[in-house]
Amino acid sequence: MSLDSGETDEKRRWGLTEAEAVARRAHGRGNDFKLRASRSYFEIFRENIFTFFNIVLFSFALLLLLLGGPKDAFFTGVVALFNVMVATAQEVRAKRKLDKIALLAQPKATVIREGQEKVIDPGKVVLGDLLVAETGDQIIVDGIVLSNGHSELDESLLTGEADSVTKQPGDEVYSGSFVISGRIEYEANRVGSESLANKLTEGARKFTSEPTPLQKEINLIVRILLIAVLFFSLIIMLNYLIYKNVSLIQAVRDASVTFSLTPSSLFLMIVTGYALGALRIAKKGALVQRANSVESLCHVSVLCLDKTGTLTTNRIFLDKIRGTGELPDDELRQILGVYARSVSTGNKTSDAIATAYDGKPQLVTAEVPFSSERRWSAISFDDNHLDGTYVLGSPEILEPSLGRKLHPDLADLAREWADTGLRVLLFARREEITTLHYTDGQPQMPTNLVPLCLLSFRDELRPDARETLEEFVRAGVETKIISGDDPYTVSALAQQAGFGEKGKPNLVISGKELEQMDKAQFQQAAVDTAIFGRITPDLKKRLVQALRREGHYVAMIGDGVNDVLALKQANLGVAMQSGSQATRAVADILLLGDSFSALPEAFIEGQRIWNGMEDILRLYMTRIFSLTLLITMIAMLSAGFPLTPSQSSIIAMLTLALPAIALAQWARPGPLPDVSISRRLVRFVVPAMITITAASILIYLYFIVTTGDIAYAQLALTYTLIGTGLILVVFVEPPSEFWVGGDDLAGDWRPTLLALGLFVFFFVGLQIPPVRDFYGFSDLHQPLDYVVIIGTTVIWAFVQRFVWRARLVERYLGVDLSS
Repeated sequence: MSLDSGETDEKRRWGLTEAEAVARRAHGRGNDFKLRASRSYFEIFRENIFTFFNIVLFSFALLLLLLGGPKDAFFTGVVALFNVMVATAQEVRAKRKLDKIALLAQPKATVIREGQEKVIDPGKVVLGDLLVAETGDQIIVDGIVLSNGHSELDESLLTGEADSVTKQPGDEVYSGSFVISGRIEYEANRVGSESLANKLTEGARKFTSEPTPLQKEINLIVRILLIAVLFFSLIIMLNYLIYKNVSLIQAVRDASVTFSLTPSSLFLMIVTGYALGALRIAKKGALVQRANSVESLCHVSVLCLDKTGTLTTNRIFLDKIRGTGELPDDELRQILGVYARSVSTGNKTSDAIATAYDGKPQLVTAEVPFSSERRWSAISFDDNHLDGTYVLGSPEILEPSLGRKLHPDLADLAREWADTGLRVLLFARREEITTLHYTDGQPQMPTNLVPLCLLSFRDELRPDARETLEEFVRAGVETKIISGDDPYTVSALAQQAGFGEKGKPNLVISGKELEQMDKAQFQQAAVDTAIFGRITPDLKKRLVQALRREGHYVAMIGDGVNDVLALKQANLGVAMQSGSQATRAVADILLLGDSFSALPEAFIEGQRIWNGMEDILRLYMTRIFSLTLLITMIAMLSAGFPLTPSQSSIIAMLTLALPAIALAQWARPGPLPDVSISRRLVRFVVPAMITITAASILIYLYFIVTTGDIAYAQLALTYTLIGTGLILVVFVEPPSEFWVGGDDLAGDWRPTLLALGLFVFFFVGLQIPPVRDFYGFSDLHQPLDYVVIIGTTVIWAFVQRFVWRARLVERYLGVDLSS
């Protein structure tokens, strides 16, 4: 879209007036396009209610109602409706709170209006606005470059190419890219939905929805069960149509019970679990930006972090200076003060120098801004007192360009400073003004540099760093430090923070050593080494990739543009709130207030969420597969149908729906076993499925034989399934060694008390005639019948525990599901 042709360059530099900006917004030329951080309320209601399974169950309920079975219709739909209501209410509650917290992390735009720089919300940018972006800032809208200090941009979020791109006046920049180094001014020429990044992102949100690993497993289970359920339902309806030995309403009842076996509410439980987990994690100080990162938290085995902002507070101070004798100390300090104030884009280092030494900014004839990839910056002055080119960078980077070697005493001093945890930089100059760029615009290091001084900088160690690192160890997470600083500086700081295993030295390696390794050596070094220093952004990325190839689930914490590549490669990207816009944009989780100490708690919360979901899956899978097997066996025996819709709904409510809600809230944290969730589920579910089915068939057939009444046998079976289902809740979370069989000792008595409370609730309900009549329950004919049911349930519990402990199913199948 073309800009107003009458605008002069001078007016462009002035920017728009506030009145012009308001007028353009009024004419629809504002950056009004918004991408939601979470699902809308309408989407939550629609996706929770209008699922395939709910539609089928509600259709069965409507059909039963039309056929004159209002009670059966009610019970067919009540469980699905209950799950929908709980899931929707919890997700809406979580959304409200998370949306408020997300406002804290919203990026800002810097515009020039009426000659003044202003920070505004991106939504207030209009077509023709003059915007400014510095190192780490994201390009907010598409535009045309007006001026720049040899800025470099990373467009990898749009193109997938990681190489930096140098921009010159007249070049186009695209929203979604970010500044690696330098400062750039650009004029907005495409805003809102017209900008490239918004088109790409909106398209991606419309057409892609990557399920999490847990959702993939549940999806597979549901598909398998759906086939089985459709088969059973077809058999039931064919039986009615061909043999006419049951009524239509009875056939619909049986089909609705069969179809209720599909674990449709599991998807709701997962979404709700993610939403509640994100809310709890936010209270700890970490904002979840992508839903599946809640699940990722619990899988993390290796955490890669930079010392800056994690072990330290992201504040540095100039500590010492040692001149080489080339210049008097006063003149040297003055030059440093001028240098720090003349750079186009400041950073923590230049700010520390400017704080220590006075000086006035001077006209710069050429500049190379600092970048983590190069680890040096340079400025050329054309001034009587400052003629020449000045370079500031790490000593080992500048050393090949020095006209003479650094004096051995100074080299030893640099190493001594680094060994005590200080950052060391070398300041050098060339008296002649020299070119700082190749013909293609890429930075060029000046040669024949004369060293002027060494500078050391002190990082401020976080007071809670030691405790935070210990919490990672307790959470079972291995930590590695990957930094651009000198490896011995990083190692010294890490020791001060208590990093690593007690009594065991940390292995330290430099980026230069890594670059000389072959692929196999690099892979081994990535696994064995604890501290990496002088690491470039590309090496960070390769280290994360190497760890992932070893089977590790990797989380990466970053705050600067040098961390973006590694964040994108990690399973879980974590950014500081004060980090660059680019880092925050690619991160899965944002640490509010730069609270590094919140991350261990977030990991623990992730483990709690996963463990809670696993407990719920055990209950769901056991009920589903045992009832499926029970229906199959009874159908083969031509002994009627085992349950009515009302009986099925009360069993599901007491033994599944209510316990599942409580288990999600009471889930305990802890490192996840190395065994896959599928193997752990099989180890728990298969033995329970077999024994529950066997006990249920015995009860059902016993009462069929002794009474000849199918309805009475269904009633007895209902009591048995409620008893075994509530005892199963105790087995899922064993409160003592006595109950340990299918799961490890939990030591939590709350699930046991819940099961006991639900049993008392059910028993009391049976004593209330209206309730009993509504559900179609009645007393058993004789005390012996109660003895048979209670005795069978108790015997089942002991047999079940023995089968788990003896691993009879595994031994029979010849497999070891614990490894």
